[in-house]
Amino acid sequence: MASLSNSGATSSPMVILAPKTKTKKKHFVQQKVKVFRASDPVLSVFMWGVNHSINDLNQVPVPVMLLPDDFKANTKIKVNNHLFNKENLPGHFKFKEYCPQVFRNLRERFGIEDLDYQVSLTRSPPARSVDDQGEGLLLNSYDRTLVIKQISSEDVADMHTILSEYHQHIVKCHGSTLLPQFLGMYRVGVDSEETYLIVMRNMFSHRLVVHRKYDLKGSLVSREASDKERVKELPTFKDMDFRNNMQKVYVTEEQKEKFMEKLNRDVEFLVKLKIMDYSLLLGIHDMGRAEREEEEGEEVSNEEEQEAENGLAPAAAVGSYGTSPEGIAGYMSSCKPLGPGEFDPYVDVYAIRSCSGAPQREVYFMGLIDVLTQYDTKKKAAHAAKTVKHGAGAEISTVHPEQYAKRFRDFISNIFWPVHILGSVLPFKIRDHVWNLISQATQTQQLLGTAHTSYEVMLNTVLCFVH
Repeated sequence: MASLSNSGATSSPMVILAPKTKTKKKHFVQQKVKVFRASDPVLSVFMWGVNHSINDLNQVPVPVMLLPDDFKANTKIKVNNHLFNKENLPGHFKFKEYCPQVFRNLRERFGIEDLDYQVSLTRSPPARSVDDQGEGLLLNSYDRTLVIKQISSEDVADMHTILSEYHQHIVKCHGSTLLPQFLGMYRVGVDSEETYLIVMRNMFSHRLVVHRKYDLKGSLVSREASDKERVKELPTFKDMDFRNNMQKVYVTEEQKEKFMEKLNRDVEFLVKLKIMDYSLLLGIHDMGRAEREEEEGEEVSNEEEQEAENGLAPAAAVGSYGTSPEGIAGYMSSCKPLGPGEFDPYVDVYAIRSCSGAPQREVYFMGLIDVLTQYDTKKKAAHAAKTVKHGAGAEISTVHPEQYAKRFRDFISNIFWPVHILGSVLPFKIRDHVWNLISQATQTQQLLGTAHTSYEVMLNTVLCFVH
């Protein structure tokens, strides 16, 4: 003790150093803690796990090539007696990531940086999608660029079955596909219950509102939206609704050819894997309606500003979308602002804008969904049952993969309208009159029970009368 006293004869340095050490320790702890708050503990663990896995991946060199073992690999972490209270994270939880190197490679091929992926999923809790049917979690990332979907353990097994071929397909097409862009697959364990989640790019826009939505399979049997579905804010219409509404996709011949080239390539891939029962998801953004809604919103904003001046301002919205400079869509905030109906093709990769001359100014979002259903024993039994009920010639949905693909492609190829003919031949002033004639003719054919309408023949007939 004496030696200590002698060495500390100049005691003032010791007094100065002590608080510095404590301050440094506190600062170190604050840097390491990142809180993930969500109303659902599963989401809190999911956000924590994605953050942890991306940080770990950043420490691992990117492999020159993927090996067969990478398609079987997984990483697990189990946390017991967690120090945080349940407001942040549960005390006990497990997190598992499937095939981390494979999905990292897929994200790279789809043009998504790991840091942007991490921020989009962890900066704020994901929100429930308007399409959530209550059968399982269906969420959008806070910036609406990603979709998080709850799947079954069987779906996880199916995903493992096709993952190697899916990766090869994405490599061959250089990431240009209508298939879902699978970006990550996880398992979250909370309170002895396991939840399986898969992350995909959102097929719809993160900024353009979808006003109408269709799920198209190419079958007309039992393919109509129910009354319960129709009363929803954004109902999902089906094949019969598409035909009854006389809906069309107005693009140029070149746009149609590019789209069908992608579709044919992707469908051939699905046939090869004996996958069927997939759909084309079609979302339609009505630019005219969006502009009207924006004008109405500006009027409301002006009223709120006047109320604010009178001390009646409403509470500010918390966690509003599109305010972050980070995430997959974040870099757009530093670029030139996008106008009505405009989109970034590197973010909204499924989007196609209607061409000039179309009767409506629209943006279409089209991609393939539900691609994990293989033609197994259950499908064979369902096909046999429906054949007995509807007859062998009926357009039932449960057919063989090759038949399904042909019928699907035939139907989708006819959802497009050859707008180039109208734009090049008809003067603008009489174009609306021609559209009315065509609509009336279409309706007449449907009332007469025509099985298939040749729109191009009908259009040419109308043009002959115009000339």
